[in-house]
Amino acid sequence: MSRLGPNHRAAHRKSDDAYLRELGYEPVLTRRMSGFGNFAISLSVISVLSGCMTLYGFGMNTGGPAVMLWGWLLVGAMVMFIGAGLAEVTSAYPTSGALYYQAEKLGGRKWGWYTGWLNLLGLLGAIAGIDYGAALFTGAFLNLQFGFEPTPGKIMVIYLCILALHAGLNLFGVRLVSILNSISVWWHLGGVSVIVGALAIVPSHHQSADFVFGEFVNNTGWTSPLYVAVIGLLLAQYTFCGYDASAHLSEETTNAQVSAARGIIHSIGWSWLAGFALLAGLTFAIQDYAGTIGSATGVPPAQIFLDALGLAGAKALLLVVIIAQLFCGNAETAAASRMVFAFSRDGALPGSHLWRQVDHRTGTPRNAVWLSIGFAAILALPSMYSSTAYAAITSINVIGITPAYAIPIYLRIKNRHLFRPGPWNLGSWGVPVGTIAVVWVVFVTVLFCLPQSRPEDGALVSVDTFNYAPIALIAVLTLAWSWWRIQGRRSYEVPAQNFDRSAGTYEDEVV
Repeated sequence: MSRLGPNHRAAHRKSDDAYLRELGYEPVLTRRMSGFGNFAISLSVISVLSGCMTLYGFGMNTGGPAVMLWGWLLVGAMVMFIGAGLAEVTSAYPTSGALYYQAEKLGGRKWGWYTGWLNLLGLLGAIAGIDYGAALFTGAFLNLQFGFEPTPGKIMVIYLCILALHAGLNLFGVRLVSILNSISVWWHLGGVSVIVGALAIVPSHHQSADFVFGEFVNNTGWTSPLYVAVIGLLLAQYTFCGYDASAHLSEETTNAQVSAARGIIHSIGWSWLAGFALLAGLTFAIQDYAGTIGSATGVPPAQIFLDALGLAGAKALLLVVIIAQLFCGNAETAAASRMVFAFSRDGALPGSHLWRQVDHRTGTPRNAVWLSIGFAAILALPSMYSSTAYAAITSINVIGITPAYAIPIYLRIKNRHLFRPGPWNLGSWGVPVGTIAVVWVVFVTVLFCLPQSRPEDGALVSVDTFNYAPIALIAVLTLAWSWWRIQGRRSYEVPAQNFDRSAGTYEDEVV
């Protein structure tokens, strides 16, 4: 493989910045991320050691091993179609705004506006889902190490500490974020190898292949196996979220038109392989199915480690998982804060003049980082009172961000005469690939608005089993509609025209 010399890299930076100016934006973020770093941030956000592990207990109850394994293969294949369609559009429009900028260019102002709000909901929901999952696993580790009782209140304290850690790391600048993400790639791939290898070699007993690939379990209260099976796809669909991070960091990436597109595709592909190996390794190693579901640690994978490897082995593997989840949450914070910055840069958010400010020393949108962390903290509060709130948070992530993925792909198909492909493109396959992607997104969006479990008294829903994700979706769309009428139609402009090139800042406006 050839390496680019300093002069060649400088030429790429000039080309990247020149193209960004053609798209209407003056470069203000620091472009220090390599193609590998761009790939690394999406792989870190997808994080099979976060999504697969935190929702593994959900999968055990909602379809069991058969749905987890076959569902992973099905969802992974469909996500590859979405990723390919999104990568093609990203290559043409590599900006921090990513999805909403693409929708704006291909469909008009309102398409961009609502896409941005959906994308923002999904990204902020992802921070909450990832970091709350890391808090759960940290609680499980402390339970094994110190006898710590992982109550909802204590988990919330751990969660807030993790959010604060990620805020601090992101305030240091994109260079540190890029370095951590590069480490994260090898930690994830190595971690999966260590976990699967240990679970394959150490236990004296393993489940049969018939069990792993054919056992169906329904502890949801619903009687329809088909309904339970499709609800069980949430585990895989939630994990396969966040690869738009490559697009959101494109203004900080060299050779962005190619690197960001490749980052999306490669992160999905490697996660697909690693996640299947991880799920299979965990399921083969289950010693006591009922005992794993009802684990005192509050985290079924921790019980699998404990039963299969003993206390020392369980604690070691839990640390591997927790560190991977911390990498994941840090990367997601970076992606979400860039979305907040970009959307504010175009005047879309209340108080936009605050959230688009960039620290001149680090090149980081500091206020956007704090807004992302603060909203994620609020979003997880219902977890203190509802046992199903965590699954609802993950659904918020899916039903917010997944439609946002599909909108620019749909508009690229609908208005193909407006689309000018970038250097990474699908050629004649763009329309059929995009069509499959859009159909799948419509399916999963409807699916994850449905209730995921049924009360024991036979009622359709209760306070504990109600799926709050549709409420969050309705709330954000209502906020988007209201703010459009109050201010957005006057302040929202893509690309923003209020940048003072001589001062390097945006003109403040009264909001």
